[in-house]
Amino acid sequence: MNRILSVLPRLPIGDFFDRFIDFLTDYFGWLFSGIENGLGFAIDFFEALIGYLPSLVTIVILGGIAFLASRYNWKIALFTLIGFLLIDSLGLWHNAVQTIALILVATIIALVIGIPVGILASKNDRLGEQFIRPILDFMQTMPAFVYLIPAVVFFGLGTVPGAVATIIFSMPPVVRLTNHGIRQVPKDVVEAARSVGSTGKQLLVKIQLPIAMPTILQGINQTIMLALSMVVIASMIGAGGLGSPVYGGVQNLNIGLGFEGGLAVVILAMILDRVTQALGQSSSNK
Repeated sequence: MNRILSVLPRLPIGDFFDRFIDFLTDYFGWLFSGIENGLGFAIDFFEALIGYLPSLVTIVILGGIAFLASRYNWKIALFTLIGFLLIDSLGLWHNAVQTIALILVATIIALVIGIPVGILASKNDRLGEQFIRPILDFMQTMPAFVYLIPAVVFFGLGTVPGAVATIIFSMPPVVRLTNHGIRQVPKDVVEAARSVGSTGKQLLVKIQLPIAMPTILQGINQTIMLALSMVVIASMIGAGGLGSPVYGGVQNLNIGLGFEGGLAVVILAMILDRVTQALGQSSSNK
């Protein structure tokens, strides 16, 4: 078999990245330790909070939250109740609590970082197009499994590296759609607000963000969906949750276990999608 020879010399990009990771580990270990402690505490707190009450009581509460969040849509509330009861009947309630806690923490952090970055990108064309957009393209096209490698190097195995990988993987949609939503605000509305003396802060808070909110909520919806998909992948590094039975089913060729875990993931994804979509629709109808 003929071997295909490369004409160009090999670029040591991987070697450079290895040295860069070693540099960060040596000089910023204290920072990674602080992040690990903070994320670990937050995930454990929400997991204990959600799992404190008996599962049936918690499911009823979650159904009520879905009813209020969806603007009194009883169909979504009923679907939430039935879906979580089915997960509980599969014996995967504890796994679901772990997944919800991880998604909640990862999504909150992704939104806290992503929405301001999207606002910044909408205010500065050069920064948004030449700097932020290429980074987002890189983040979205990089295979999800690659994010697990530096997460494990910096934080070891467990829920924290899974949360870090989830935050990075799920952040781009909310940045893009926040930027897009603010840029879509009609120029005549912006000019009218400026003509009556609105400051930049007032314009953003009272005009641009409310008008762009349906688009921003779509970004939040996509961020949650990506976070859920990454949580399943993160089970490979010990993140636990609903990804564990799926990964265990693959490892042990246990079709039934893998199917039950996958079904629970689908149910949770549908619940989160329906609730966030209802929020977006109610915001656009205002």
